Amino acid sequence: MKLTRRTSIALAAAAMTSLSMTPAFAGTTVHASLWDKGDSSMAMLGTAAPMGMGMMGDMTMAMLGITLDMTEVPAGEITFEATNDSKTMIHEMVLAPITDLNTPMPYDTENEKVDEDAAGHLGEVAELEPGASGALTLTLDPGTYILYCNIPGHYTLGMWTTITVTQ
Repeated sequence: MKLTRRTSIALAAAAMTSLSMTPAFAGTTVHASLWDKGDSSMAMLGTAAPMGMGMMGDMTMAMLGITLDMTEVPAGEITFEATNDSKTMIHEMVLAPITDLNTPMPYDTENEKVDEDAAGHLGEVAELEPGASGALTLTLDPGTYILYCNIPGHYTLGMWTTITVTQ
């Protein structure tokens, strides 16, 4: 095929049109797996040292958890796509800022939950049935954040992780 000037201009115009219709960079997407090791996961509640952030528990013993596909992301718009990979339990994912990994979260032992308001709750993917998914999109500044499940007992059984947001 012979490429004429008219064909070249038409091709260039088509390329420019398709580029202008491409959406602007939409931020970063982090995939979160909310998991447990089955119904027996809750058997440790009250018997093991708490495994919440800044607590003394042994995280290698965690029967529940949140696993991210990346633990460091650039500041800006971030979407957390959470999937409850459990076969039997409801889980959720709450986001809060943290300043010190050695300081425990404000925990209400009577209700076995983090005090979300005191922790600085920024948003959440609320109760997800087994196999369900949900998303949370926020614009985050540089810093360290915690993602945790606040279903009673889940946080102290190790269902939390951190993410670093960089410049």
